[in-house]
Amino acid sequence: MTLSIYNTLTRRQEPFTTVEPGKVKMYYCGVTVYDYCHLGHARACIIWDVVRRYLQFIGYQVRYIQNFTDIDDKILNRARLENSSMEKVAERFIKAYFEDMSRLGIKEADEYPRATHTMNGIQRLIHDLEHKGFAYSADGDVYYAVRNFNEYGKLSGRKLEDLQAGASERVNVQDPEYQKKHYPFDFALWKAAKPDEPAWESPWGKGRPGWHIECSAMVRDRLGDTIDIHAGGADLIFPHHENEIAQSEAVTGKPLANFWLHNGMVKVDGEKMSKSLGNFTTIRDLLDRNVDPMALRLFVLMAQYRKPIDFTDEAILAATNGWHTLKEGLLFGYEHGKKLGWENLELITSEINKVEVEKFTAAVDDDFNFPGGLAVIFELAKELRKEGNIIVHQGKTDTSTDELWQKWQTLITLADVLGLAAKPEVETISENSISDAEIEELINKRQAARKAKNFAESDQIRDQLLVKGVTLIDSREGTRWHRN
Repeated sequence: MTLSIYNTLTRRQEPFTTVEPGKVKMYYCGVTVYDYCHLGHARACIIWDVVRRYLQFIGYQVRYIQNFTDIDDKILNRARLENSSMEKVAERFIKAYFEDMSRLGIKEADEYPRATHTMNGIQRLIHDLEHKGFAYSADGDVYYAVRNFNEYGKLSGRKLEDLQAGASERVNVQDPEYQKKHYPFDFALWKAAKPDEPAWESPWGKGRPGWHIECSAMVRDRLGDTIDIHAGGADLIFPHHENEIAQSEAVTGKPLANFWLHNGMVKVDGEKMSKSLGNFTTIRDLLDRNVDPMALRLFVLMAQYRKPIDFTDEAILAATNGWHTLKEGLLFGYEHGKKLGWENLELITSEINKVEVEKFTAAVDDDFNFPGGLAVIFELAKELRKEGNIIVHQGKTDTSTDELWQKWQTLITLADVLGLAAKPEVETISENSISDAEIEELINKRQAARKAKNFAESDQIRDQLLVKGVTLIDSREGTRWHRN
């Protein structure tokens, strides 16, 4: 099976093809940096991080661009509240963004363009739109003439006449901005400067760009006229992505993107997340409450990426339990490799199980079916966990070390595609630490105590070791131990 993807633009699943063979140009509409990232951002960033990872895994060379919207009314409002500046607010939350994403294991994009760093490209695109008759100026503002673009609404399926009918009672004809427009749904490409707001020089006077034009310009500047994948949350389909198409394609006459991908929204206990409802949860608040970042990744990936997900205590508990299973499998080599004679625990991709890889890709190739891919990974993890328990309790296993090695290498490889990774904790030397030699010495003393039927001393030694994080397992073959 080859990769096929649901395309929002065509409303069907299609075989994935690229403009340039073997290469993917991918753009993700990033965050507006006026606050800390929330669960909705976590879902989107995890999904598109894994899409990129998977495309690379199956052999594509991916150029992944993610923007920051660093000028916006919300940023300016926050700056006023804090008696700060737009630049300081934006820088603070861009820094916070990278901190949060690092904790979630999100790989950095190839480039993070900002609206304020793309002003020449923005003005050039507006000028081209004006020259081609798709834009008009009015008292320092510049608007896009939506009725001049015949395909307006093709992404969202909305028609201008329906929009107009639905909005007829909500339009304030006395609004100065409304009076400037030729048509109610024309949208701003450039906004005339207002007192005490940042502004840039332009052919239309000092001002700042509208939101939609920023992404069109950043895509064009960084990736060219037509890209392979344009991604974002489902809430951006209209008007943001619809307006991007209208702006870009009116100038170039080419498709802005061949595939439009959108992730579903996040609810909290069945309700839309919002500050007014008191269920607004930031990534850092959640992780600071001791939710494992890998459990959060797993929670996101356990659902079909286009469908809504509901964040509940039960859901995150289930994901946490699932992560514990995966983690045991991922740590198998570190915990048991020495007993199995494994000297080098580094990944050797040539030694992974191709049958398991094919099962994984067959699942994920069906519109990025990450839950299907997880099922393959969980089976490997459960098998390794079972083998680990046998080694702990019986001291050995009948399964060949070569087979176990291949299973472990395959699990690590496939889990990494989903950004799921575990490393053994670094042991710190403390007053409570104990060496292997000291453990063996205490076990010998315990054996002697048991032979002498001094069971009180035997139990005291067992408890002493347990306090130091060592569990003893008695069997016919003798006593084995492992660190907890």
